[in-house]
Amino acid sequence: MTSQRVPRTGPNLRSRSVLAGQAAAAASEVEHWLAPRPDADAAAFFDVDNTIMQGASIYHFARGLHQRDFFTTGDIAKAAWQQVYFRLAGVEDPEHIAKARSSALAFIAGHSVRELEEVGEQIFDEHMAHKIWPGTRALAQQHLDAGQRVWLVTAAPIEIAAVIARRLGLTGALGTVAEHVDGVYTGELVGELLHGEGKAVAVTAIAEREGLDLARCYAYSDSHNDLPMLSLVGHPCAINPDPKLRSHAKDQGWDVRDYRTGRKVALAGGRVAGSGALAFAAWRAVRAVRRR
Repeated sequence: MTSQRVPRTGPNLRSRSVLAGQAAAAASEVEHWLAPRPDADAAAFFDVDNTIMQGASIYHFARGLHQRDFFTTGDIAKAAWQQVYFRLAGVEDPEHIAKARSSALAFIAGHSVRELEEVGEQIFDEHMAHKIWPGTRALAQQHLDAGQRVWLVTAAPIEIAAVIARRLGLTGALGTVAEHVDGVYTGELVGELLHGEGKAVAVTAIAEREGLDLARCYAYSDSHNDLPMLSLVGHPCAINPDPKLRSHAKDQGWDVRDYRTGRKVALAGGRVAGSGALAFAAWRAVRAVRRR
């Protein structure tokens, strides 16, 4: 007579199930205690151009649009000139910025919001990701790790700012709003550029909406044009500052961080060479775009 062996898996299986449940609960508890505690009263506000990113974000975005036949090589030549001016002078001139942003808005007129959102992610990978300043990115992450919210505040179009914020894992972005009707851009602005005093107004509105204590908030920028925003918070910081902001920050005892290399050499060369160097650099930038 052959005996049939009965598997002894019943009690063992139950004990393993209990163990699995306990382990899952324990892991969840560890994650809970390791996660940053929300700091609801404080937040950080970062400018983008030359603060989060090297150069002008609108120029990098324009290069990507040019490669997708949104506009001509002549248009990119103008953008290249503006970028060279920005990099050598290191100072944001309101009239210069207005012309640059108006040109950018002209590029997107007639295109759909969905189309810009789709190509924005691709352009970030192609032209922007490697332009992020590691030092500033680390600062933003420190605020996130402390449970604080982090917003970008920029004169660049909100579509660009939103992509950068999303890809860096930040809370959100405040930027210049382009008008669109039925999902298609008209080429006009809603109001004015988010620049200077406008940034301070936007930050104040966010603080009121989110219940932030501005005395506990942080702001970062490279430009003296952002003094209204920087002066609004309890912890302002100059990042890669222009001369006026550096001087003001020194007088006020603000924190100053500079992640640039060879900056003084570039500035000296720009002052000596003058407009001829600007023209030559712009010509080289256009040739580089054509080669790409």
